[in-house]
Amino acid sequence: MTFKELEIIEPILKALAAEGYSKPTPIQEQSIPILLKGRDLLGCAQTGTGKTAAFAIPILQHLYQKGKQHNGQRKIKALIVTPTRELAIQIADSFSTYGRYTGIRNTVIFGGVKQGPQVQTLKRGVDILVATPGRLLDLMNQGYISLKDIEYSVLDEADQMLDMGFIHDIKKIIAQLPSKRQSLFFSATMPPDIVKLSNKLLGNPQKVTIQPKQTTAEKVEQSVYFVSKQGKPKLLVHLLKNESVNSALVFTRTKHGADKIVRILGKAGIDAGAIHGNKSQGQRQRALGSFKSGRMGVLVATDIAARGIDVEELSHVINYDLPNIPETYVHRIGRTGRASASGTAMSFCDTEEKAYLRDIQKLIAQNIPVVAEHPYLSDGMEAPVLHQSKPQRSFQGQRQANRNNNNEGRSSRPKRPRVYSQKRNS
Repeated sequence: MTFKELEIIEPILKALAAEGYSKPTPIQEQSIPILLKGRDLLGCAQTGTGKTAAFAIPILQHLYQKGKQHNGQRKIKALIVTPTRELAIQIADSFSTYGRYTGIRNTVIFGGVKQGPQVQTLKRGVDILVATPGRLLDLMNQGYISLKDIEYSVLDEADQMLDMGFIHDIKKIIAQLPSKRQSLFFSATMPPDIVKLSNKLLGNPQKVTIQPKQTTAEKVEQSVYFVSKQGKPKLLVHLLKNESVNSALVFTRTKHGADKIVRILGKAGIDAGAIHGNKSQGQRQRALGSFKSGRMGVLVATDIAARGIDVEELSHVINYDLPNIPETYVHRIGRTGRASASGTAMSFCDTEEKAYLRDIQKLIAQNIPVVAEHPYLSDGMEAPVLHQSKPQRSFQGQRQANRNNNNEGRSSRPKRPRVYSQKRNS
């Protein structure tokens, strides 16, 4: 299946070809025909499956085929609401990329920056608006935005909206939308509250579900390090100083934890930045820009701030803290090993996080290999029972062997970790 076979119009095909895209991903192949027919869509899919193009391409095609009906003043015809600033910017960039030969205008609005430039762009007129909920409602209340001409509405990352407390804002936005419109709703998970919200937005939708790819696990080399909380900072520095780590996205559970890690890495001579909700938009964009350009090798992030971030050629994802929601692990490691590239995902697990590890392995239906040899395993910390193909040294014995090797004048440069397949948990 190719994009041409999906009956995509020539201006969009030209833009896709310029980006090197010829074949749609599964969610694009399933969603685009439904949306081109004008049906509502309920999509269950994770970040990284290609869902932005799945809704952007049909919206652009509809607007292009209807022609310029704005009579000198463009009115907002399509609204995309998404939880974070970074994801909003990325979606707007995608519309610009796929619509570069259509003449269709889009803009993005979000909080954390002065509203003046955003208002000026809106006054000049746009066809497509990408927005975060807070700034959207703010400008609606001030009279700068009207939703009465909306023909296409998209709610993206709905489960994340719920986690961030946007549910009431979303309901207010939905109440202002015209009853006659095409509606799209995307969420990585479908808990009861999300199903209720989708019922408010959608009529009789077609459903598309893309299961977490097991191929992600195949393309990403995964490993887990058993380490105490106190040993995590030293282990992180140890791994990042390995020359094979070209770029690393480090996930932590809290904003405070992200800032603390950046300070620790700075003291160790490793240039790193953090993005999370307490950072200003300028700080977040500078850190993300430095990371994407390669000027900074390590970005430390919380899950909410990193949702939707797409970084080309990301070599490593490091789970400094294991997530307590198994699906989040799949989201995280899916940021490396994209397209035809390979990647590496390393996770730290302390005693309190072992239950999280079991749930993750149950979800991905495989056991993550345990790194049995590293210098920061705490005394008394035992790994789960391993299925070994050959005798394994005790951790204490391996530490002594490492010391002996160094004493003999061998290089102290860390070798590639030896891993063993972990026996399946029942």
